[in-house]
Amino acid sequence: MPDIIELIFDDHEWFRRQFAALDELKSRRRVEITAVEAVWTPLAKRLDLHAAAEEEIFYPQLLRVGEDAEAEAETLDAIGDHNDIRDGVRAAAGNPVLSEEWWAAVGRTRRANDEHMAEEERKGLADFRTAPDDLRESLGRRFAEYFLVHRTVSEVDTSDKDPKEYVREIEEDLDEDDNPGSLRIGSLKGR
Repeated sequence: MPDIIELIFDDHEWFRRQFAALDELKSRRRVEITAVEAVWTPLAKRLDLHAAAEEEIFYPQLLRVGEDAEAEAETLDAIGDHNDIRDGVRAAAGNPVLSEEWWAAVGRTRRANDEHMAEEERKGLADFRTAPDDLRESLGRRFAEYFLVHRTVSEVDTSDKDPKEYVREIEEDLDEDDNPGSLRIGSLKGR
């Protein structure tokens, strides 16, 4: 089973290829709406699911194993990036496919995603390489299973999150984990 770092990188490569496919379709003399929808629909879905999976599985562990200040800053930035990506996906959904507004929303989504992937690959994923192999593999299994369990975006929370509130909740849960008297009834129990 690939570890979580490999699976996140695999998604990143797939995202890049799908945006490149949209570029190719847009450059054609006659742009076919069905071809564009065939690329965009699964791409938009995976962007939302990927962000939700990272927020549930990867970033809480980065906060656990990373250096406190750096991991927190990386997580705050990543959640903000996820919000920008989600906003772009929602904006595209609110406009007719191939309209100028739709292409602009797709462009905003791509820019936000490109920025997020570059930062995550350079910082968060690089930092997580120090995590034990068994943890990385265990999280990889959870990450892969996430997409089997959540096949549609209607099954996950795709709303924007306040980055500071997200980090605060995760850190409270980590504090409960470190407290041997805790009943583990934290805000993330069951997530």
